[in-house]
Amino acid sequence: MSKKTQEEHNPLKPIIAHAKEYGFVFPSSEIYEGLQAVYDYGQNGVALKNNLKQLWWAAMTQWHENVVGIDAAIFMHPTVWKASGHVDSFNDPMIDNRDSKKRYRADNLIEDKAAQYEKAGDTQKSAALLTQMAALLEAENFEGLRQLIIDEGIVCPISGTANWTEVRQFNLMFSTEMGSVADDSNRVYLRPETAQGIFVNFLNVQKTSRQQVPFGIAQIGKAFRNEIVARQFIFRMREFEQMEMQYFVKPGTELEAYEYWKEKRMRFLQAILPAEKLRFKIHEKLAHYANAAVDIEFEFPFGFKELEGIHSRTDFDLSSHQTFARTKLQYFDEQEPDKDKRHYVPYVVETSIGADRLFLAVLSNALTISQGVDAKGETKERIFLKLHPAIAPTKVAIFPLTRKDGLPEKAREVFDEFRYDLSTVYEDRGAIGKNYTRQDLVGTPFCLTIDHQTLEDGTITLRHRDSTEQERLSVAEAKAKILAATSFKTILAQL
Repeated sequence: MSKKTQEEHNPLKPIIAHAKEYGFVFPSSEIYEGLQAVYDYGQNGVALKNNLKQLWWAAMTQWHENVVGIDAAIFMHPTVWKASGHVDSFNDPMIDNRDSKKRYRADNLIEDKAAQYEKAGDTQKSAALLTQMAALLEAENFEGLRQLIIDEGIVCPISGTANWTEVRQFNLMFSTEMGSVADDSNRVYLRPETAQGIFVNFLNVQKTSRQQVPFGIAQIGKAFRNEIVARQFIFRMREFEQMEMQYFVKPGTELEAYEYWKEKRMRFLQAILPAEKLRFKIHEKLAHYANAAVDIEFEFPFGFKELEGIHSRTDFDLSSHQTFARTKLQYFDEQEPDKDKRHYVPYVVETSIGADRLFLAVLSNALTISQGVDAKGETKERIFLKLHPAIAPTKVAIFPLTRKDGLPEKAREVFDEFRYDLSTVYEDRGAIGKNYTRQDLVGTPFCLTIDHQTLEDGTITLRHRDSTEQERLSVAEAKAKILAATSFKTILAQL
């Protein structure tokens, strides 16, 4: 399949087009032909993403009394990444196609082939292929991995050939030099995850916040991975944002905490996404430091993929940093009756979700195309973003019916009444119907129209995005209704 044909059959194509046309996501440096796997958030995109981040932050640090937040630096001492294992083992198996000069993750090529078998109804062959791949990866048998790709007839999507190089390990960390001299002694890394900033600050936070185990530390921040294959829009990028929480517990209680956070995180996602599009996927093969792990997968337009991970990481991280830093990272448990057991290295349960993936899940789920009947009785297609009012970029749009008779001045008064409490836009150009359509396309849940009756009795027309129904209310009544509908409380109360 040619690159052009692939793009034509891309299930994300409508999402990508809508995101660009209505100010949600743009290709980075587009006037210079862009930069692969890097994107910029537009005016509506940054508002939606910030709302999602604020909601997550509230659900973690505001809703839970024993979770606090930090903002660690992107640059860290290079030994941090040695202790975490990233320097030695943060690698992906890569393979190049000699004809297209394109590089691919070997496991992704095989997974795509397995997905083709499953789609064709041959689930047994799909499972067998994935099992064989897992065994080769476990044994680090890269020649066997290459042969498997050839035996399965896997070709490069660009060139259509199977002219593959050998499989090689490729470290995903970006590195740079700190200081005036560029040499290995000054090498630092752009962090590939945000978790290590939490671990190295464990004692600082615990002592200054006076938290007692169990307690959590949350963080939202940028991370960077030198992903070779850029696919699926903002699902996988080189620069992305993570929302992570590390929950420190007494050894032996970690699986109880793991089950607790599994439930809590699923309930959070179900509050803003359809439950039928979410599912758990237990990890059959665990990382060496974990004793339990599960993904919450979302059904994106291209299938079920990981949205959030919940992992029981044991004491691997704190113990490793304790060894490399030669500094005790132990907790003193005053409540422990056995004096010999009062000092211990806590175990950790992690929840980790990508802000960009959550954004993509919400945006793709919200894009709604429905058939309606216009004023002439003709069938007409209607496109709108069915976003939860609490996370919509703009909460209310205000229009004067005409640009005369004092209506713009009155509309401005109403605008000033709303703008201090809600993200509000004012528009006095174009017909009301077209203004409604524009706001539907960016997900604004409520529109207010100021007309001549407003000048008489102070009432305004409140239009609801999803139903397009309208009601006549006073300004105070409309504001109270909109504030209630757009409050985070509508989501947090479900947790």
